Amino acid sequence: MQYALLIYAEPGFREALSDEEREDVYAEYFAITGDARYSAGAQLQPVETATTVRMVDGRMLTTDGPFADTKEVLGGLCLIEAADLEDALDLAARIPAVRLGAAVEVRPLVQR
Repeated sequence: MQYALLIYAEPGFREALSDEEREDVYAEYFAITGDARYSAGAQLQPVETATTVRMVDGRMLTTDGPFADTKEVLGGLCLIEAADLEDALDLAARIPAVRLGAAVEVRPLVQR
């Protein structure tokens, strides 16, 4: 089954790390890309770069910033193939952001 691992963290949490800690964290992420369950992933640009699109009365309305004003924002994602939820949770727990106080939402993809 395919799962999305959605990584939510407080903006700027990486900047609080020393250069050595940041290098270690990136090495952990690169190690995950070598896992057979890993399909794809991406780190997102800062939330300040987001633009939200809505339709209001048939007209497109765009606003700067994310959809919701929250403490933690979506900072990245991984797409994985896992045997079951427990297998997906195992890989999610390896994401370095979790150890650093972030949250990873594990969500199954709709199979079509």
